[in-house]
Amino acid sequence: MEATVRHLVLVLGDQLDPDSTAFEGFDPARDAVWMAEVAHESNQVWSTKARIAVFLAAMRHFRDALRARGFRVEYRALDEHDHPTLEAALAADLDALRPQRVIAVRPGEWRLAQSLPDVARAAGANWSERPDTHFYCDIDDFADWARGRRELRMEHFYRWIRRREDVLMDGDQPVGGRWNFDAENRKAFGKAGPGDVPPPARFGHDAVTREVVALVERRFAAHPGSLDDFDWPLTPVQAREALDDFVAHRLAKFGDHQDAMWAGEPWLYHARLSAAMNLKLLSPRDVVRAAVAAHARGEAPLAAVEGFVRQVIGWREYVRGVYWLRMPGFLDDNALGADQPLPGLFWTGQTHMACLRDAVGQTLSLGYAHHIQRLMVTGLFALLVGVRPREIHAWYLAVYVDAVEWVELPNVLGMSQYADGGRMVSKPYAASGQYIKRMSNYCAGCRYRPEEAVGDDACPFTTLYWDFLDRHAARFRDHPRAGMQWRNLDRVPAERLHAIRERAATIRALLAKTSVDAPTASAAD
Repeated sequence: MEATVRHLVLVLGDQLDPDSTAFEGFDPARDAVWMAEVAHESNQVWSTKARIAVFLAAMRHFRDALRARGFRVEYRALDEHDHPTLEAALAADLDALRPQRVIAVRPGEWRLAQSLPDVARAAGANWSERPDTHFYCDIDDFADWARGRRELRMEHFYRWIRRREDVLMDGDQPVGGRWNFDAENRKAFGKAGPGDVPPPARFGHDAVTREVVALVERRFAAHPGSLDDFDWPLTPVQAREALDDFVAHRLAKFGDHQDAMWAGEPWLYHARLSAAMNLKLLSPRDVVRAAVAAHARGEAPLAAVEGFVRQVIGWREYVRGVYWLRMPGFLDDNALGADQPLPGLFWTGQTHMACLRDAVGQTLSLGYAHHIQRLMVTGLFALLVGVRPREIHAWYLAVYVDAVEWVELPNVLGMSQYADGGRMVSKPYAASGQYIKRMSNYCAGCRYRPEEAVGDDACPFTTLYWDFLDRHAARFRDHPRAGMQWRNLDRVPAERLHAIRERAATIRALLAKTSVDAPTASAAD
């Protein structure tokens, strides 16, 4: 290890922003950047190989880019130290390097935001936290916006942030006269299917990526998933290429079909940019500007561009604000009293339900599923079964390449599972198998019938949907937005409702028998 330093700039695996405020005033002669790979960040949840590889490969490329800029980088690779946690690795290097100050952008995860400053102070170093300019909305700004509101709703935030940032605005009014084109963005593909969709840009393996893939295959051999199709953008240049590819080839039809699903077609018209954005390889401002410019050039309709912008400037910023507003108590939310273990099929994809088999299999293979597969297939099933919120949260955090806690936890516990009791969304996203039939071709290749709730051929989604309504009738029957859905129970004959309850109990019991405890670490770690 080299001589002591003046300032140690700490960069985490999801802070790979070359324009980070942490580098302001950096003096290559006196300062150093500190980065570390630790097994705990991969095995605190049973991370898929693809998720581990995305983080490690992107970190190593970022390390090399900083060194090319003349920065001194103290980088701790997995095989070069035996510190079990990030905190332990940092403490050891602070003892050796003795910096006057540790400079960092605020960690994106609540746990690290509490622990890392304590490590620095315990070592006698000042902790200096810089603003995170990656996002449109600072967490303090979000807290100001939220203060005094009886309820938080994304649509209200979305309009506020669009006005403030002048995105798709014509003076004080939205371009096109409407804030939201969601009603036009729910089209299914129909029997003909999606047709010939231009595939997303793929990125080959250079020496750094090959090194990481080999490391993950060896060090995390027992972890789920595959690296056979690993081709994610891992540098800012690659991320920009992926953005340009999406805008040129898929943005125009993203709006129409963003909620549609098709067996064996994981990408469809989706952007595949969330991992690069969440690692901060790609700025959301650049993403939004590129989409808006495409509309201005007449290359993408307003409904498609607005729907995409809403995902970036609306949901992404909103869930981050909610996360910081609600942590750490958010993790303990379980408003619906869900008490079932996570079914084993979430780790295997082995099920007769075609939609879950495709969505989970794709997830384990690629580390990816688009937002409707997550919300209305895997998330919906967990909601209807009544899976314990912490367990389904840990699964989502483990399996997706774009999963970082600030974005994953609110989307799962708040939006998907309604575990927060409606603080984030107004009503549960509950639906039967009929929704999946309408938005996909999954049911055509499935042994179950989505229109049936009882009998051997009944779709488990449909059975569990009616049972969900029944179990939570007292809570939602008079709900202003969900009441009509619950009042449909009044038309179900008592005998049929009894049969639904019995079949739902049987399904839950069978699923509970298949549950497995995902290890927090594999033997290979």
